[in-house]
Amino acid sequence: MRILLVEDDRMLADALVLALRDGGHAVDWVSDGRTARSTMQRSEHEVLLLDLGLPDDDGVQLLQDLRAQGHTLPVLILSARDALEERLRGLDAGADDYLIKPFSARELLARLRAVQRRQGGQAGPLLSNGLISLDPSTREVWREGEKAQRLSAREFSLLSALLQRPGRILSREELETRIYGWGEEVESNSIDFLIHSLRKKLGADAIKNLRGAGWLVEKC
Repeated sequence: MRILLVEDDRMLADALVLALRDGGHAVDWVSDGRTARSTMQRSEHEVLLLDLGLPDDDGVQLLQDLRAQGHTLPVLILSARDALEERLRGLDAGADDYLIKPFSARELLARLRAVQRRQGGQAGPLLSNGLISLDPSTREVWREGEKAQRLSAREFSLLSALLQRPGRILSREELETRIYGWGEEVESNSIDFLIHSLRKKLGADAIKNLRGAGWLVEKC
């Protein structure tokens, strides 16, 4: 998933970016409400991680404004404000979840997996097209009847993007958007390399290419 992290604590933000990227997510970080508001106008992110104590803005007000503008992306509040009234205020403003600082990276990743399942309309923990199954909690993938293999963070990110939309073609640009955050170097053949690596693990027919259009996994 492509995630926008809004957090003014540089040390915490750096740690979160590392953990999220290791979990297979593309992450962009901003430290204030003004930049978050302008960034959201581009609508390229799939999840917003929002700190409430921003230096120039109130996080709850920012969330209310985004919802009023029609933004429907999931929002997870990350805040040290642990009072019940604060949590209710954040959830009633439109947040999908509320995580109290300090929290573990494992818990954050688990909550993001739950968001991903809801976005894909899936009740179970696995992503699957009927032939290939992917476990987001372990990054293990397998074909029906075959042994599971562990994917790298980038391999996982690409395959999960395809498995969330079986039968739909994703272009090179769409895949790059889901895999790479701001400032990350994207080589011209990086998507081709990842596709090649996944096919070696899952078979040449696992991911289809439509020349000039993009790639897909078929519905089975």
